[in-house]
Amino acid sequence: MTAAAASSDSLPPLYGIQIASRPRRTWRQTLHGLLFLLVFTFACFMINGSQFVVVLPLRLLPFRRARKLYYEGIRYTKGAFGALLVLSSQWFAPTQFVISFETEGQGAFSPEEIEGLVQRDGSGKVIALGLPKKTVLIANHQIYADWWYAWTLTYLMGTHKDVFIVLKKSLKWVPILGWGMQFYNFIFLARSWASDRMHLSKSLSWLAHRAEKEDSPLTFILYPEGTLVSKDTRPISKKYADKLGIPDMTNILLPRSTGLHYSLRSLAPRVPSLQLLDITMAYPGIPPLGYGQSYYTLRSIFFDGVSPPAVHMHIRKFDVNRDIPIGNVSATNPDVIPSGSTKDTVEVDIPEAEREAFELWLRNLWREKDKLMARYLDTGYLSASAESASPSASVIIPVRLKHSYEVLDAFCFLVPAVFGWAWSKLRQ
Repeated sequence: MTAAAASSDSLPPLYGIQIASRPRRTWRQTLHGLLFLLVFTFACFMINGSQFVVVLPLRLLPFRRARKLYYEGIRYTKGAFGALLVLSSQWFAPTQFVISFETEGQGAFSPEEIEGLVQRDGSGKVIALGLPKKTVLIANHQIYADWWYAWTLTYLMGTHKDVFIVLKKSLKWVPILGWGMQFYNFIFLARSWASDRMHLSKSLSWLAHRAEKEDSPLTFILYPEGTLVSKDTRPISKKYADKLGIPDMTNILLPRSTGLHYSLRSLAPRVPSLQLLDITMAYPGIPPLGYGQSYYTLRSIFFDGVSPPAVHMHIRKFDVNRDIPIGNVSATNPDVIPSGSTKDTVEVDIPEAEREAFELWLRNLWREKDKLMARYLDTGYLSASAESASPSASVIIPVRLKHSYEVLDAFCFLVPAVFGWAWSKLRQ
């Protein structure tokens, strides 16, 4: 059931009404929610079960080929979860991506890059986005579903098997989901940089070293604002701005640079081609100075079926080693993983001048993002190319699986067959 079907012609669509003011949940929505819960839970159980029963035993075998097959198995199950996110939107919360690419300001794509960004099949259907395979993906943070749609974007990029996310340490032991996150090598932090920064740098350095050595994709997703825009976080952002003696943002929160700076300094020396994708995300129905969570929650989107009719994204691209002032990391040995004390560890021991330069760069990027959000609130589009539907610098993509057989992947039904075939090949 879509939002349009649940609202009448004389009233605004349900997605444009605050959740607290919407009509009572109907029996259809209740059934919709129960069906989603059943399908999503079953799929997560199948994925996590495959990790324990099929993939984990490979790690116990004392063979290099078995260890390699273990990592490929984890990638497969992570890709299965990415496919599940896409399928959940397709079946229970239909939406589409309205994506535009920067062509003029900082982070602009070259004309040659623009030509190869959108890849279509013979029927004209978009099957992939030709974005970089080794990236750090940052975005503004309005609703909890941001990460859902960001991971869905990586499905189009072809890197959904290689996504890495920072999560609260308390989520580590949540049954099924938490266990799966540990298999995925997600990074769990205690939210204290005094204790977290070395763990973050060590984890990312290891991931970067492995991705470069094996020439595999890597997408690290991070939200520099650290939290959602809300009535509770808006005053905190204002207080932080006052402390710095600068104006606060209007439509988003001031970014915190520390985590991103540590991350880039850990990844960039080990991945020379590392790119940063800066995504500005906006959702229909949220008014100026409104809070996204008042209109879209995971429950309202997937259980009630009131999904955003579109997810707007404007993408900029930066070469991390060339375009971003992360500081001097030339003393880093790419083959060495940081460990021990933070003192004299280049990745996290950052001179104050370099810290300030990066913070200023990120804050200026967020100022431009704030202007894009203001443009969206005025026009309904994040860029002129999206508004004019320019075929060269924007694209509309329904969120759905590319092939029907990928439904089986989303439930890990193909795991036994895939591993049987792979193991026979490795033994040859």
